[in-house]
Amino acid sequence: MNDTTIGWNLQSSFASLPKTLYAPMEANTVASPRLLIANKPLAAELGLDPGQLDSTEALNVFAGNQFPEGSFPLAQAYAGHQFGQFTMLGDGRAILIGEQKTPAGELFDIQLKGSGTTPFSRSGDGRAALGPMLREYLISESMHALGIPSSRSLAVAATGEKIQRYSAEPGAILTRVASSHIRVGTFQFAAKYRSAEDLKALADYTIERHFPDITGPNRYIELFRQTAQRQASLIAKWQLAGFVHGVMNTDNMAISGETIDYGPCAFLDRYDESAVFSSIDAGGRYAYRNQPLVGGWNLARFAESLFPLLSDIPEKQALSSMQDALEEYVSLQKQWYLTGMREKLGLFTEMPEDEQLIESLLELMQEQQADFTNTFRSLTFEAVEEPALANDPAFAAWHDRWKARQQQEGRSEQEILELMKSKNPAVIPRNHRVEAALEAAAQGDYEVLEKLLDILRDPYAHSEEQQPFTAPPPPSTPPYQTYCGT
Repeated sequence: MNDTTIGWNLQSSFASLPKTLYAPMEANTVASPRLLIANKPLAAELGLDPGQLDSTEALNVFAGNQFPEGSFPLAQAYAGHQFGQFTMLGDGRAILIGEQKTPAGELFDIQLKGSGTTPFSRSGDGRAALGPMLREYLISESMHALGIPSSRSLAVAATGEKIQRYSAEPGAILTRVASSHIRVGTFQFAAKYRSAEDLKALADYTIERHFPDITGPNRYIELFRQTAQRQASLIAKWQLAGFVHGVMNTDNMAISGETIDYGPCAFLDRYDESAVFSSIDAGGRYAYRNQPLVGGWNLARFAESLFPLLSDIPEKQALSSMQDALEEYVSLQKQWYLTGMREKLGLFTEMPEDEQLIESLLELMQEQQADFTNTFRSLTFEAVEEPALANDPAFAAWHDRWKARQQQEGRSEQEILELMKSKNPAVIPRNHRVEAALEAAAQGDYEVLEKLLDILRDPYAHSEEQQPFTAPPPPSTPPYQTYCGT
């Protein structure tokens, strides 16, 4: 252990659960760690001293060489459906060192990703490459700035080691911060491989941690219902931002309702409802348009894992209650998505024709291969930059319908403008910009990455400085493809 001048205030509540749900860990030390990037604003929110992030104490923690007082390092066990196939998993290259209690009294998991082998590593080395760790840092922080619930990134430290992937790559460890890392797959593991008592302990812990308002005999049904509500909200926000997660396996669905695991994710440039970026998603299971459906499928697996806890409820009643909650997920996800789309179009109220108005725009965008983010940004400022749209008579007719619908609101032009500015980002982490930043970092130049992070910290600013970062990739750029490197 070391001292806590940085401000660590760690608890280890997950370690109070049955030992069948995790494996205690020791440090997998590295000889020559080096801090590459640290998140001072997040550190302050956590109650850490931002001025101490570059200290030896902090570096030893970020590198997994030492653990602060109060920590109980462990690797969590979980299972999951990966592309529909059930398998045993677990933290194969991550260590949860504890939960930081913030000055506001909140608990956040502090996890080291890429910190070495665990009992769940299978044939892997437990390490992570520099590029994917920096990528998760950048995109998770951008998601937070966009207002999309997400795990966050506190630091990336180089290990000073080379790891073998397609070639020898520099190793790195990401310090990830999340409300928790309890997943649908955590419950699947407990339900299939552990006792009913272990499953109950996990469910009770999850309720206490994330849903303290839940009480009474139907608390496990309510756990499912409120989890489904959070997923409905999250996936609606993904769709509204043009975000494609890429690997919506059940082990990547956090009960907290946060986005976790930024492996083969990407943002839409041109609008394509069938967009898939992951190199391994040949069938398009996790395509942009399928994300709401997959969310429901994953929740059904969560419901199945909770059923052993519903033995005191008549089976027919339990099934009906779970089905009602799942149907509510479908309804809420669509409702929140349509509400968000209305706001992106400057509409404050709901009219029956709105859904068709939205669908017509998306069909035109798909047909003309219009940029998703820039189309809504252009509508915000009444300056359509997409030539294919601007010269399309069908879009002109749609535009007239849209302006007529806005006039029904009885709002001033300024009110409409402010609403649209607050809902349509000027910038997103454009895939080509992300890759350029990572390529520069691989050569030791972190200025490109730091600049991009700075630009993305306030995506709704619509500032002049952001303008160069709004451009999509050149037309000659090959289709973007991502890989499961995190």
